[in-house]
Amino acid sequence: MGEFSEEEQRILEYVRERAAGGEAYLRAKQIAEGIGLSAKQVGVRLPKLAEKADEVDIEKWGRARSTTWRVTRG
Repeated sequence: MGEFSEEEQRILEYVRERAAGGEAYLRAKQIAEGIGLSAKQVGVRLPKLAEKADEVDIEKWGRARSTTWRVTRG
């Protein structure tokens, strides 16, 4: 995982754990609270990780009050 920053690695580890059962629906705020970053820091990185990450698929899923991300094992 050398191509990922430390923050990106933390986000990926968190979403991998949450999607261990196959898939998970997460919001940036929820991820941020779990790893000690701000929701903005997470929200900025998720679209980039959606393109770069191979071990999980990150897909913008829905937008109500905030964007929901669907994470599945890649």
